[in-house]
Amino acid sequence: MSQPLASLVILDRNSAQPLYLQLSSQLMDLIRSGLLQPAQQLPSSRQLAENLQVHRKTIVQAYDELLAQGWLESRLGSGTFVTTHFPESKPSLQTSFDPLQTAGFSFESKPFLQRPPLLTQGSYHLDDGFPDVRLAPLLDLSRAYRHELIRSNAYSRLGYGDPRGSRWLREQLSLYLNETRGLHTSAGNVLIVRGTMMGFFLTSTAFVKPGDYVALDSMSWSGSTLNLQQAGARILHVPTDEDGLDVEALARLCQQHPIRLLYLTSHHHYPTTVALKAERRMKLLALSQQHGFLIFEDDYDFDFHYERRPLFPLASVDTHGMVLYCGSFTKTIAPAFRVGYLVGPEDAITHLSQLRRIIDRQGDTMLENALAQLLEEGVIQRHLRKALRAYQQRRDHFAELLTSELAGRVRFRKPEGGMAIWTQFEGEVNLTDLSRRAFKKGLYFSAGSQYSDSRIPATRLGFASSRPEELSECVRILKSCL
Repeated sequence: MSQPLASLVILDRNSAQPLYLQLSSQLMDLIRSGLLQPAQQLPSSRQLAENLQVHRKTIVQAYDELLAQGWLESRLGSGTFVTTHFPESKPSLQTSFDPLQTAGFSFESKPFLQRPPLLTQGSYHLDDGFPDVRLAPLLDLSRAYRHELIRSNAYSRLGYGDPRGSRWLREQLSLYLNETRGLHTSAGNVLIVRGTMMGFFLTSTAFVKPGDYVALDSMSWSGSTLNLQQAGARILHVPTDEDGLDVEALARLCQQHPIRLLYLTSHHHYPTTVALKAERRMKLLALSQQHGFLIFEDDYDFDFHYERRPLFPLASVDTHGMVLYCGSFTKTIAPAFRVGYLVGPEDAITHLSQLRRIIDRQGDTMLENALAQLLEEGVIQRHLRKALRAYQQRRDHFAELLTSELAGRVRFRKPEGGMAIWTQFEGEVNLTDLSRRAFKKGLYFSAGSQYSDSRIPATRLGFASSRPEELSECVRILKSCL
Protein backbone atom coordinates (compact mmCIF):
# COMPACT_ATOMS: atom_id res chain seq x y z
CA MET A 1 0.00 0.00 0.00
CA SER A 2 2.82 2.44 0.79
CA GLN A 3 4.17 2.72 -2.77
CA PRO A 4 0.78 3.46 -4.47
CA LEU A 5 -0.09 6.02 -1.79
CA ALA A 6 3.27 7.73 -2.13
CA SER A 7 2.70 8.02 -5.88
CA LEU A 8 -0.49 10.03 -5.21
CA VAL A 9 1.25 12.55 -2.96
CA ILE A 10 3.27 15.48 -4.29
CA LEU A 11 5.23 17.52 -1.74
CA ASP A 12 6.66 20.92 -2.63
CA ARG A 13 9.79 21.53 -0.62
CA ASN A 14 9.95 25.15 -1.82
CA SER A 15 6.51 25.98 -0.48
CA ALA A 16 6.07 28.14 2.62
CA GLN A 17 3.54 25.58 3.90
CA PRO A 18 5.14 22.91 6.13
CA LEU A 19 5.48 19.47 4.57
CA TYR A 20 3.32 17.79 7.21
CA LEU A 21 0.43 20.16 6.42
CA GLN A 22 0.85 19.52 2.70
CA LEU A 23 0.68 15.79 3.38
CA SER A 24 -2.31 15.97 5.74
CA SER A 25 -4.20 18.16 3.26
CA GLN A 26 -3.57 15.75 0.38
CA LEU A 27 -4.59 12.74 2.49
CA MET A 28 -7.87 14.49 3.30
CA ASP A 29 -8.43 15.06 -0.42
CA LEU A 30 -7.78 11.36 -1.12
CA ILE A 31 -10.32 10.37 1.54
CA ARG A 32 -12.91 12.83 0.22
CA SER A 33 -12.42 11.65 -3.37
CA GLY A 34 -12.82 7.98 -2.41
CA LEU A 35 -9.30 6.92 -3.35
CA LEU A 36 -8.84 6.12 0.33
CA GLN A 37 -11.88 4.23 1.62
CA PRO A 38 -13.30 4.03 5.17
CA ALA A 39 -11.41 1.52 7.37
CA GLN A 40 -8.56 1.31 4.84
CA GLN A 41 -5.17 0.89 6.50
CA LEU A 42 -2.46 3.44 5.84
CA PRO A 43 1.22 2.52 5.60
CA SER A 44 3.35 2.88 8.68
CA SER A 45 5.06 6.19 9.26
CA ARG A 46 8.45 4.58 8.60
CA GLN A 47 7.36 3.06 5.27
CA LEU A 48 5.72 6.24 4.01
CA ALA A 49 8.69 8.37 5.10
CA GLU A 50 11.04 6.17 3.08
CA ASN A 51 8.85 6.34 -0.03
CA LEU A 52 8.36 10.11 0.18
CA GLN A 53 11.98 10.67 1.22
CA VAL A 54 11.08 12.82 4.22
CA HIS A 55 11.83 12.57 7.91
CA ARG A 56 9.61 10.16 9.80
CA LYS A 57 8.54 12.99 12.15
CA THR A 58 6.86 14.67 9.17
CA ILE A 59 4.62 11.62 8.66
CA VAL A 60 3.92 11.33 12.39
CA GLN A 61 2.89 15.02 12.52
CA ALA A 62 0.60 14.59 9.52
CA TYR A 63 -1.03 11.48 10.98
CA ASP A 64 -1.43 13.17 14.37
CA GLU A 65 -3.10 16.14 12.68
CA LEU A 66 -5.62 13.90 10.92
CA LEU A 67 -6.18 11.80 14.04
CA ALA A 68 -7.01 14.96 15.99
CA GLN A 69 -9.43 16.13 13.29
CA GLY A 70 -11.16 12.73 13.08
CA TRP A 71 -10.07 11.75 9.58
CA LEU A 72 -7.97 8.84 10.84
CA GLU A 73 -8.16 6.45 13.76
CA SER A 74 -5.43 4.44 15.48
CA ARG A 75 -5.89 0.81 16.47
CA LEU A 76 -3.53 -0.48 19.11
CA GLY A 77 -1.15 -3.05 17.63
CA SER A 78 -2.72 -2.82 14.16
CA GLY A 79 -1.76 0.58 12.80
CA THR A 80 -3.48 3.69 11.39
CA PHE A 81 -6.74 3.50 9.42
CA VAL A 82 -9.15 5.84 7.64
CA THR A 83 -11.95 6.42 10.11
CA THR A 84 -14.88 4.05 9.67
CA HIS A 85 -17.73 6.55 10.02
CA PHE A 86 -17.16 8.26 6.66
CA PRO A 87 -19.66 7.23 3.97
CA GLU A 88 -18.12 5.07 1.28
CA SER A 89 -17.63 6.92 -2.00
CA LYS A 90 -16.53 5.84 -5.45
CA PRO A 91 -13.21 7.23 -6.63
CA SER A 92 -13.66 10.22 -8.92
CA LEU A 93 -11.30 10.89 -11.80
CA GLN A 94 -12.83 14.32 -12.53
CA THR A 95 -10.05 16.88 -12.86
CA SER A 96 -11.66 19.71 -14.87
CA PHE A 97 -13.81 21.14 -12.07
CA ASP A 98 -12.10 23.82 -9.98
CA PRO A 99 -14.06 24.65 -6.78
CA LEU A 100 -11.99 27.80 -6.33
CA GLN A 101 -13.31 29.11 -9.65
CA THR A 102 -16.84 27.70 -9.82
CA ALA A 103 -19.35 27.19 -7.04
CA GLY A 104 -21.01 23.80 -6.73
CA PHE A 105 -24.33 25.41 -5.80
CA SER A 106 -26.66 27.47 -7.96
CA PHE A 107 -27.34 31.18 -7.55
CA GLU A 108 -28.83 34.03 -9.56
CA SER A 109 -26.35 36.50 -11.01
CA LYS A 110 -28.23 39.76 -11.50
CA PRO A 111 -27.05 41.68 -14.57
CA PHE A 112 -27.52 45.11 -12.97
CA LEU A 113 -24.91 44.26 -10.32
CA GLN A 114 -22.27 43.46 -12.92
CA ARG A 115 -20.34 46.68 -13.26
CA PRO A 116 -16.61 47.28 -13.04
CA PRO A 117 -15.16 48.89 -9.91
CA LEU A 118 -14.43 52.62 -10.07
CA LEU A 119 -10.64 52.91 -9.90
CA THR A 120 -8.25 55.84 -10.03
CA GLN A 121 -6.81 55.73 -13.53
CA GLY A 122 -4.54 57.66 -15.86
CA SER A 123 -1.74 60.18 -15.38
CA TYR A 124 -4.33 62.91 -15.93
CA HIS A 125 -8.00 62.74 -15.06
CA LEU A 126 -11.24 64.60 -15.55
CA ASP A 127 -13.05 62.32 -13.13
CA ASP A 128 -16.61 62.20 -11.82
CA GLY A 129 -15.96 65.07 -9.41
CA PHE A 130 -13.50 63.86 -6.78
CA PRO A 131 -11.54 65.95 -4.28
CA ASP A 132 -7.83 66.65 -4.53
CA VAL A 133 -6.48 64.34 -1.84
CA ARG A 134 -3.24 66.34 -1.87
CA LEU A 135 -5.14 69.08 -0.03
CA ALA A 136 -6.50 66.72 2.63
CA PRO A 137 -5.42 67.38 6.26
CA LEU A 138 -3.66 64.02 6.49
CA LEU A 139 -1.09 65.05 9.12
CA ASP A 140 -3.85 66.31 11.40
CA LEU A 141 -5.85 63.16 10.79
CA SER A 142 -2.89 60.88 11.51
CA ARG A 143 -2.18 62.82 14.72
CA ALA A 144 -5.80 62.47 15.86
CA TYR A 145 -5.91 58.78 14.90
CA ARG A 146 -2.70 58.05 16.81
CA HIS A 147 -4.09 59.85 19.83
CA GLU A 148 -7.15 57.62 19.71
CA LEU A 149 -5.00 54.49 19.62
CA ILE A 150 -2.84 55.32 22.65
CA ARG A 151 -5.12 57.23 25.00
CA SER A 152 -6.43 55.61 28.19
CA ASN A 153 -9.28 53.15 28.77
CA ALA A 154 -8.34 50.81 25.94
CA TYR A 155 -10.92 48.16 26.89
CA SER A 156 -13.92 50.32 26.09
CA ARG A 157 -12.21 52.29 23.33
CA LEU A 158 -11.07 49.24 21.34
CA GLY A 159 -14.06 47.03 22.07
CA TYR A 160 -17.54 46.88 20.59
CA GLY A 161 -19.37 50.15 20.21
CA ASP A 162 -22.74 51.59 19.27
CA PRO A 163 -23.95 50.49 15.80
CA ARG A 164 -25.15 54.08 15.34
CA GLY A 165 -21.51 55.18 15.39
CA SER A 166 -19.21 57.10 17.69
CA ARG A 167 -21.21 59.25 20.10
CA TRP A 168 -18.52 61.93 19.91
CA LEU A 169 -18.71 62.12 16.10
CA ARG A 170 -22.51 62.15 16.11
CA GLU A 171 -22.49 65.04 18.56
CA GLN A 172 -19.92 67.00 16.57
CA LEU A 173 -21.71 66.29 13.30
CA SER A 174 -25.00 67.42 14.79
CA LEU A 175 -23.43 70.75 15.82
CA TYR A 176 -21.70 71.14 12.46
CA LEU A 177 -24.78 70.32 10.37
CA ASN A 178 -26.99 72.58 12.48
CA GLU A 179 -24.55 75.45 11.98
CA THR A 180 -23.84 74.99 8.26
CA ARG A 181 -27.06 73.46 6.91
CA GLY A 182 -29.70 75.01 9.14
CA LEU A 183 -30.73 71.65 10.63
CA HIS A 184 -32.14 71.22 14.13
CA THR A 185 -30.70 67.89 15.20
CA SER A 186 -29.16 66.12 18.16
CA ALA A 187 -26.85 63.09 18.23
CA GLY A 188 -29.94 60.85 18.28
CA ASN A 189 -30.82 62.04 14.76
CA VAL A 190 -27.49 60.90 13.29
CA LEU A 191 -26.44 57.45 12.07
CA ILE A 192 -22.83 56.98 10.98
CA VAL A 193 -22.53 54.90 7.80
CA ARG A 194 -19.70 53.92 5.47
CA GLY A 195 -20.89 56.36 2.81
CA THR A 196 -23.93 57.35 0.77
CA MET A 197 -24.07 53.93 -0.86
CA MET A 198 -24.50 52.26 2.53
CA GLY A 199 -26.96 54.92 3.68
CA PHE A 200 -29.20 54.36 0.67
CA PHE A 201 -28.85 50.58 0.85
CA LEU A 202 -30.10 50.67 4.45
CA THR A 203 -32.93 53.03 3.47
CA SER A 204 -34.11 51.04 0.46
CA THR A 205 -33.87 47.76 2.41
CA ALA A 206 -35.67 49.08 5.48
CA PHE A 207 -38.41 51.16 3.87
CA VAL A 208 -39.00 49.81 0.34
CA LYS A 209 -40.81 46.52 -0.27
CA PRO A 210 -40.74 44.52 -3.51
CA GLY A 211 -43.24 46.08 -5.91
CA ASP A 212 -43.23 49.52 -4.28
CA TYR A 213 -43.13 52.50 -6.62
CA VAL A 214 -40.11 54.77 -6.24
CA ALA A 215 -39.14 57.91 -8.15
CA LEU A 216 -35.77 59.05 -9.53
CA ASP A 217 -34.54 61.77 -11.82
CA SER A 218 -34.49 60.75 -15.48
CA MET A 219 -30.70 60.96 -15.15
CA SER A 220 -29.48 59.93 -11.73
CA TRP A 221 -26.68 58.37 -9.70
CA SER A 222 -26.27 54.74 -10.71
CA GLY A 223 -25.86 53.67 -7.07
CA SER A 224 -29.43 54.71 -6.29
CA THR A 225 -30.78 52.70 -9.21
CA LEU A 226 -28.80 49.60 -8.22
CA ASN A 227 -30.09 49.70 -4.65
CA LEU A 228 -33.70 50.11 -5.74
CA GLN A 229 -33.41 47.29 -8.27
CA GLN A 230 -31.97 45.09 -5.53
CA ALA A 231 -34.94 45.99 -3.32
CA GLY A 232 -37.34 44.92 -6.07
CA ALA A 233 -38.86 48.38 -6.50
CA ARG A 234 -40.71 49.68 -9.53
CA ILE A 235 -38.73 52.68 -10.72
CA LEU A 236 -40.42 55.77 -12.16
CA HIS A 237 -38.31 58.47 -13.82
CA VAL A 238 -38.99 62.18 -13.36
CA PRO A 239 -37.64 64.72 -15.87
CA THR A 240 -35.15 67.40 -14.84
CA ASP A 241 -34.65 70.83 -16.42
CA GLU A 242 -32.47 73.88 -15.77
CA ASP A 243 -34.29 74.45 -12.44
CA GLY A 244 -33.88 70.89 -11.17
CA LEU A 245 -36.48 68.19 -10.67
CA ASP A 246 -39.80 68.81 -12.47
CA VAL A 247 -42.10 68.75 -9.44
CA GLU A 248 -45.25 69.10 -11.56
CA ALA A 249 -44.31 65.94 -13.44
CA LEU A 250 -43.77 64.21 -10.09
CA ALA A 251 -47.22 65.37 -8.96
CA ARG A 252 -48.77 63.73 -12.00
CA LEU A 253 -46.96 60.49 -11.21
CA CYS A 254 -48.32 60.64 -7.66
CA GLN A 255 -51.84 60.73 -9.08
CA GLN A 256 -51.13 57.54 -11.01
CA HIS A 257 -49.07 55.51 -8.52
CA PRO A 258 -48.62 55.25 -4.73
CA ILE A 259 -45.00 56.41 -4.55
CA ARG A 260 -43.06 55.19 -1.53
CA LEU A 261 -39.73 56.99 -1.93
CA LEU A 262 -38.06 59.75 -3.92
CA TYR A 263 -34.27 59.82 -4.35
CA LEU A 264 -33.01 63.35 -4.91
CA THR A 265 -29.77 65.35 -5.25
CA SER A 266 -31.30 68.74 -4.56
CA HIS A 267 -28.29 71.03 -4.19
CA HIS A 268 -26.00 70.06 -7.08
CA HIS A 269 -28.08 67.69 -9.17
CA TYR A 270 -26.17 64.60 -10.19
CA PRO A 271 -25.00 64.54 -12.93
CA THR A 272 -25.93 67.97 -14.34
CA THR A 273 -25.02 70.08 -11.20
CA VAL A 274 -28.14 72.34 -11.42
CA ALA A 275 -29.76 73.41 -8.12
CA LEU A 276 -33.40 72.75 -7.24
CA LYS A 277 -35.08 76.15 -6.97
CA ALA A 278 -36.63 77.28 -3.69
CA GLU A 279 -40.24 77.28 -4.90
CA ARG A 280 -39.88 73.73 -6.18
CA ARG A 281 -38.41 72.66 -2.84
CA MET A 282 -41.48 73.89 -0.98
CA LYS A 283 -43.85 72.25 -3.48
CA LEU A 284 -41.89 69.01 -3.19
CA LEU A 285 -42.16 68.95 0.61
CA ALA A 286 -45.90 69.64 0.39
CA LEU A 287 -46.25 66.83 -2.15
CA SER A 288 -44.36 64.45 0.12
CA GLN A 289 -46.64 65.27 3.05
CA GLN A 290 -49.76 64.93 0.90
CA HIS A 291 -48.87 61.55 -0.61
CA GLY A 292 -46.78 60.12 2.23
CA PHE A 293 -43.55 59.33 0.37
CA LEU A 294 -40.20 59.74 2.05
CA ILE A 295 -37.43 61.79 0.46
CA PHE A 296 -33.84 60.58 0.47
CA GLU A 297 -31.81 63.76 0.05
CA ASP A 298 -28.28 63.00 -1.14
CA ASP A 299 -26.18 66.12 -0.52
CA TYR A 300 -22.87 64.74 -1.74
CA ASP A 301 -20.86 68.00 -2.07
CA PHE A 302 -22.81 70.69 -0.20
CA ASP A 303 -19.68 72.46 1.07
CA PHE A 304 -18.40 73.41 -2.37
CA HIS A 305 -20.63 76.22 -3.60
CA TYR A 306 -18.94 79.26 -5.14
CA GLU A 307 -21.36 82.00 -6.21
CA ARG A 308 -23.32 82.64 -3.01
CA ARG A 309 -24.24 80.90 0.20
CA PRO A 310 -25.31 77.31 -0.42
CA LEU A 311 -29.02 76.59 -0.47
CA PHE A 312 -30.10 74.92 2.74
CA PRO A 313 -31.25 71.32 2.24
CA LEU A 314 -34.86 70.18 2.26
CA ALA A 315 -34.17 68.60 5.63
CA SER A 316 -33.70 72.06 7.18
CA VAL A 317 -37.36 73.01 6.55
CA ASP A 318 -38.91 69.56 6.91
CA THR A 319 -41.57 69.91 9.63
CA HIS A 320 -43.24 66.53 9.08
CA GLY A 321 -40.32 64.09 9.34
CA MET A 322 -40.39 63.08 5.67
CA VAL A 323 -36.71 63.63 4.77
CA LEU A 324 -33.65 61.46 5.32
CA TYR A 325 -30.54 63.57 4.72
CA CYS A 326 -27.26 61.90 3.71
CA GLY A 327 -23.69 63.09 3.18
CA SER A 328 -20.14 61.84 3.64
CA PHE A 329 -16.49 62.77 4.07
CA THR A 330 -15.73 61.22 0.67
CA LYS A 331 -15.79 64.59 -1.06
CA THR A 332 -14.57 66.50 2.01
CA ILE A 333 -11.33 64.56 2.55
CA ALA A 334 -10.85 61.53 0.27
CA PRO A 335 -12.87 58.54 -1.05
CA ALA A 336 -10.69 56.11 0.93
CA PHE A 337 -12.09 57.37 4.26
CA ARG A 338 -15.42 55.56 4.38
CA VAL A 339 -17.34 57.67 6.89
CA GLY A 340 -20.71 59.19 6.09
CA TYR A 341 -23.84 60.22 7.95
CA LEU A 342 -27.56 59.68 7.63
CA VAL A 343 -29.81 62.19 9.42
CA GLY A 344 -33.50 61.79 10.16
CA PRO A 345 -36.20 61.30 12.81
CA GLU A 346 -34.91 59.38 15.84
CA ASP A 347 -37.25 56.41 15.44
CA ALA A 348 -36.20 55.97 11.80
CA ILE A 349 -32.52 56.29 12.73
CA THR A 350 -32.95 53.66 15.45
CA HIS A 351 -34.63 51.31 12.98
CA LEU A 352 -31.87 51.82 10.42
CA SER A 353 -29.17 51.23 13.05
CA GLN A 354 -30.76 47.88 13.94
CA LEU A 355 -30.53 46.86 10.28
CA ARG A 356 -26.99 48.20 9.98
CA ARG A 357 -25.95 46.04 12.94
CA ILE A 358 -26.63 42.78 11.09
CA ILE A 359 -24.57 43.70 8.01
CA ASP A 360 -21.80 45.77 9.60
CA ARG A 361 -21.64 45.54 13.40
CA GLN A 362 -20.10 48.99 13.67
CA GLY A 363 -17.84 51.32 11.79
CA ASP A 364 -14.22 52.29 12.37
CA THR A 365 -14.49 53.80 15.85
CA MET A 366 -10.89 55.03 15.78
CA LEU A 367 -11.39 56.89 12.51
CA GLU A 368 -14.77 58.23 13.61
CA ASN A 369 -13.31 59.63 16.84
CA ALA A 370 -10.36 61.10 14.96
CA LEU A 371 -12.76 62.92 12.63
CA ALA A 372 -14.76 64.08 15.64
CA GLN A 373 -11.59 65.58 17.11
CA LEU A 374 -10.84 67.40 13.85
CA LEU A 375 -14.37 68.79 13.75
CA GLU A 376 -14.12 69.91 17.37
CA GLU A 377 -10.74 71.60 16.72
CA GLY A 378 -12.02 73.26 13.53
CA VAL A 379 -9.44 71.50 11.33
CA ILE A 380 -12.01 70.19 8.84
CA GLN A 381 -13.73 73.58 8.69
CA ARG A 382 -10.41 75.29 7.86
CA HIS A 383 -9.63 72.61 5.28
CA LEU A 384 -13.00 73.18 3.62
CA ARG A 385 -12.38 76.92 3.33
CA LYS A 386 -8.97 76.26 1.77
CA ALA A 387 -10.37 73.65 -0.63
CA LEU A 388 -13.28 75.91 -1.57
CA ARG A 389 -10.88 78.64 -2.72
CA ALA A 390 -8.75 76.15 -4.65
CA TYR A 391 -11.73 74.47 -6.34
CA GLN A 392 -13.29 77.80 -7.34
CA GLN A 393 -10.02 78.81 -8.99
CA ARG A 394 -9.87 75.46 -10.79
CA ARG A 395 -13.52 75.69 -11.90
CA ASP A 396 -12.90 79.14 -13.40
CA HIS A 397 -9.69 78.04 -15.10
CA PHE A 398 -11.26 74.89 -16.51
CA ALA A 399 -14.31 76.79 -17.80
CA GLU A 400 -11.98 79.26 -19.56
CA LEU A 401 -10.07 76.38 -21.14
CA LEU A 402 -13.24 74.72 -22.41
CA THR A 403 -14.37 78.03 -23.88
CA SER A 404 -11.06 79.01 -25.52
CA GLU A 405 -9.65 75.63 -26.56
CA LEU A 406 -12.79 73.64 -27.35
CA ALA A 407 -15.01 76.37 -28.81
CA GLY A 408 -17.63 74.81 -31.06
CA ARG A 409 -16.76 71.34 -29.77
CA VAL A 410 -18.54 71.40 -26.39
CA ARG A 411 -21.45 73.11 -24.67
CA PHE A 412 -21.69 73.65 -20.91
CA ARG A 413 -23.04 75.96 -18.25
CA LYS A 414 -20.56 77.10 -15.65
CA PRO A 415 -21.82 75.50 -12.43
CA GLU A 416 -22.48 77.56 -9.31
CA GLY A 417 -21.09 74.74 -7.20
CA GLY A 418 -19.87 71.18 -7.21
CA MET A 419 -16.67 69.57 -8.43
CA ALA A 420 -17.44 68.79 -12.08
CA ILE A 421 -18.81 70.48 -15.20
CA TRP A 422 -21.63 68.79 -17.10
CA THR A 423 -20.33 68.88 -20.66
CA GLN A 424 -22.18 68.09 -23.88
CA PHE A 425 -20.11 67.37 -26.99
CA GLU A 426 -21.23 68.83 -30.31
CA GLY A 427 -21.63 66.83 -33.49
CA GLU A 428 -21.30 63.10 -34.02
CA VAL A 429 -19.07 62.20 -31.10
CA ASN A 430 -18.80 58.67 -29.76
CA LEU A 431 -17.81 59.25 -26.14
CA THR A 432 -16.81 55.64 -25.57
CA ASP A 433 -14.37 55.78 -28.46
CA LEU A 434 -13.17 59.24 -27.47
CA SER A 435 -12.49 58.18 -23.87
CA ARG A 436 -10.49 55.17 -25.09
CA ARG A 437 -8.32 57.28 -27.38
CA ALA A 438 -7.76 59.84 -24.62
CA PHE A 439 -6.78 57.12 -22.17
CA LYS A 440 -4.08 55.90 -24.55
CA LYS A 441 -2.59 59.40 -24.25
CA GLY A 442 -2.77 59.37 -20.44
CA LEU A 443 -6.13 61.10 -19.84
CA TYR A 444 -8.99 59.37 -18.06
CA PHE A 445 -12.59 60.56 -18.23
CA SER A 446 -15.89 58.73 -18.09
CA ALA A 447 -17.86 58.07 -21.25
CA GLY A 448 -20.99 58.94 -19.25
CA SER A 449 -22.93 55.76 -19.95
CA GLN A 450 -23.75 55.28 -16.26
CA TYR A 451 -25.96 58.36 -16.03
CA SER A 452 -26.55 59.78 -19.51
CA ASP A 453 -28.98 58.98 -22.28
CA SER A 454 -26.80 57.20 -24.84
CA ARG A 455 -28.26 59.47 -27.54
CA ILE A 456 -26.80 62.52 -25.79
CA PRO A 457 -22.98 62.72 -25.91
CA ALA A 458 -22.54 64.29 -22.48
CA THR A 459 -20.53 63.52 -19.37
CA ARG A 460 -19.21 64.97 -16.12
CA LEU A 461 -15.69 66.38 -16.35
CA GLY A 462 -14.30 66.75 -12.84
CA PHE A 463 -11.93 69.64 -12.23
CA ALA A 464 -11.40 69.62 -8.45
CA SER A 465 -8.80 66.85 -8.26
CA SER A 466 -6.41 68.49 -10.77
CA ARG A 467 -4.21 71.57 -10.40
CA PRO A 468 -4.56 74.35 -13.01
CA GLU A 469 -1.51 73.21 -14.98
CA GLU A 470 -2.85 69.65 -14.96
CA LEU A 471 -6.22 70.85 -16.23
CA SER A 472 -4.43 72.61 -19.09
CA GLU A 473 -2.77 69.34 -20.08
CA CYS A 474 -6.10 67.48 -19.80
CA VAL A 475 -7.73 69.89 -22.23
CA ARG A 476 -4.74 69.71 -24.58
CA ILE A 477 -5.05 65.89 -24.75
CA LEU A 478 -8.82 66.09 -25.17
CA LYS A 479 -8.46 68.61 -27.97
CA SER A 480 -5.95 66.41 -29.77
CA CYS A 481 -8.36 63.47 -29.61
CA LEU A 482 -11.25 65.54 -30.97
